[in-house]
Amino acid sequence: MASIRAEKLVKRYGAFQAVHGIDFEIADGEFVAILGPSGCGKSSTMRMIAGLETVTEGAIYFDGKRVNDVRARDRNVAMSFESYALYPTISIYENIAFPLRSANVDNREIDRQVRDIAEKMELTPLLDLKPKGLSSGQAQRVGLARALVRNPAVFLLDEPISHLDTRQRYRMRRFIKSLHQKFDYTMIYVTHDQEEALALADRVMVMSDGEIQQMAVPDEVYARPRNAFVAGFVGEPPINFFDCRVAAANGGWGIEFEGRKLALPERLHAAAQAIGDGGLAAIRPHFLSIGGDGPLHVDGKVFITEELQDQNLIFVDVGDTRFTLVAHPSVTPRRGEAVRVSIDPEHLLLFPRSQAGKIESLVA
Repeated sequence: MASIRAEKLVKRYGAFQAVHGIDFEIADGEFVAILGPSGCGKSSTMRMIAGLETVTEGAIYFDGKRVNDVRARDRNVAMSFESYALYPTISIYENIAFPLRSANVDNREIDRQVRDIAEKMELTPLLDLKPKGLSSGQAQRVGLARALVRNPAVFLLDEPISHLDTRQRYRMRRFIKSLHQKFDYTMIYVTHDQEEALALADRVMVMSDGEIQQMAVPDEVYARPRNAFVAGFVGEPPINFFDCRVAAANGGWGIEFEGRKLALPERLHAAAQAIGDGGLAAIRPHFLSIGGDGPLHVDGKVFITEELQDQNLIFVDVGDTRFTLVAHPSVTPRRGEAVRVSIDPEHLLLFPRSQAGKIESLVA
């Protein structure tokens, strides 16, 4: 296993700069997900770690050793891609054995390692088959086994399960998590799917426009996003944003929204003072409710209700803002019905209005 450190890492492709001088550290045996939309720089970052792309500026270290000039084949890095690219004319056994044969490993040792990894990956009954007879999930496990049989120092996974159907993705997600717990590899998982990142990783690195927006444990990324982009990109259904005016009130701070003054909890007073007049408030759909008379509430009209059996999504128009709420299946207000929306003040977030531009692509 290996620890990884990047210092002022830059990647340019001609005049285009994909990665903008980022710094991060990944501990030996840690599972980190690099999360972000297409074009954010996550794949370029992973490929520089693997040695598949040259580093334009900055440095990458494995266990304190600078590896910028170390060839990819000499970094002891294994990779698994969305396309598992199995060799169709040879058996599963030989597909897994291929990297060991390429390294001139003794036949007896190859057999021992192949059968060992096959048992751990639940592939032993499939060793004599060829890839054509496998399901997508089985083929993905073979691709993972072929990468892991090398006993890599770092294991990189680039969108490895995005092409699978929903049921297979859930199963492979559990399987990948169990692999990390079993082998304790240093693992980097690149994805645009925030649910995968939050479910699998010890820490999540959220990227946008070639920069790290936040790197923290999943709970912190979800509950305490550093900026409006992270708040908007992470979470399903998406977070609700609404413009507000920030003002001092009764020895504390509050916001004005649609003509209504809402007192802010004390934990937001410092942020409110720093923001000044223009604010961008945010609240996740799970922390809004229909009815009640809590300290923070607004009145609106139901636009539509989506009944999803285990929960309902209720869309409520408050002035020019449309809120999404998650409610119990028994809560089924009618279209056009006037309702009161209660806001849980303990989960309200507040950002400078200048960050609104960061979320335009997310809410378009």
